[in-house]
Amino acid sequence: MSRFFWVRHGPTHAKSMVGWSDLPADLGDTARIARLAAHLPGDALVVSSDLDRARATADAIAGRRTRLRDDRDLREIHFGDWELQAFDTIPDQTRLRAFWDQPGDIRAPGGESWHEVSGRVTRAVERLCRAHPGRDIVAVAHMGAILTQVQTALGITAYEAFAHKIDNFSVTELHRDGAQWHAQAINLTV
Repeated sequence: MSRFFWVRHGPTHAKSMVGWSDLPADLGDTARIARLAAHLPGDALVVSSDLDRARATADAIAGRRTRLRDDRDLREIHFGDWELQAFDTIPDQTRLRAFWDQPGDIRAPGGESWHEVSGRVTRAVERLCRAHPGRDIVAVAHMGAILTQVQTALGITAYEAFAHKIDNFSVTELHRDGAQWHAQAINLTV
């Protein structure tokens, strides 16, 4: 059995759509970070997205755990031309609403669709499972990346996955028994 402990990176405090922009995380709540690190399996492997907010969070919780190389495929959704813009400043509001209300093939101009991010993250998960069979893995990533895996584990639509909240520093624990994923906890805060 494989167990993934998905951790959302520390907050950026940005009030816009943050995808591939390399914003730093606020890691000032050291007590919360210590509780999070203590909650995670001590012998787990730690991997993160290659974006600074995820990488720094992973480094802060890794402790004595083996730290794997950052994985670009664990990045957030690529928002393209919408990157770092507030929702109400996007000129094509119809397309923006469709992106969130009918996730699938719709993408931001110059960005990626839900199906594309889901495929990218799933490939990273499969690669990690093949390389480290049966190991516990702490994957520090982003809300969208985590939600792609929640969708898979729960067997729900992307729209239903978006209904799940994924807080900064939260843990979403997914177990794989054979080819099937199961959700043990979603958005657990410690």
